[in-house]
Amino acid sequence: MEAVMNKDALAVILDRKSVRSYTGEPVSREDIEKILRAAMAAPAAIHMLPWKFIVVTNKAKLKAVCDGLPFAMMLAKAGTGIIVCAVPGEAAMSSEEFAILDCTCASENILLAAEALGLGAVWTALYPNKALMDFVRKEFNIPQHVIPLNLIPIGHPAGVEKAQDKYDAKNIHWEKW
Repeated sequence: MEAVMNKDALAVILDRKSVRSYTGEPVSREDIEKILRAAMAAPAAIHMLPWKFIVVTNKAKLKAVCDGLPFAMMLAKAGTGIIVCAVPGEAAMSSEEFAILDCTCASENILLAAEALGLGAVWTALYPNKALMDFVRKEFNIPQHVIPLNLIPIGHPAGVEKAQDKYDAKNIHWEKW
């Protein structure tokens, strides 16, 4: 299989940042498929795969959706939005918790793959906000048993954001608390 990543894994992880400003240039279908392949390479409890992805590329739909999501206003300029959905009935032990955890791992892989491809992305949460989840459910006809976890705008960065160094040795406990 062709390598998806352009940088080594550690550089991608450390360089990842939240990008909120985009050029409006479309993201290629090839890049979207690479990103989704990375998403589905995420770990999942007992190899159950409780994720579904809605890819939104229609500019009018991106604009309409951003109008209802206060933390996703950048969608109007992003070339793509990916809604990560968790399906508890398809998770380990049909667990909502496992579905959310597994889809969170897939979401992080989306963010890392976008970084590796030189694209920008940002996590915008839907879950656990019932109003935001209901808005997205209605806009995309998502069944009630499916949890729209987040919506990730992906596009070509308009600026040069910098990754934050969030390392803090105070958060590490060696062998004891």
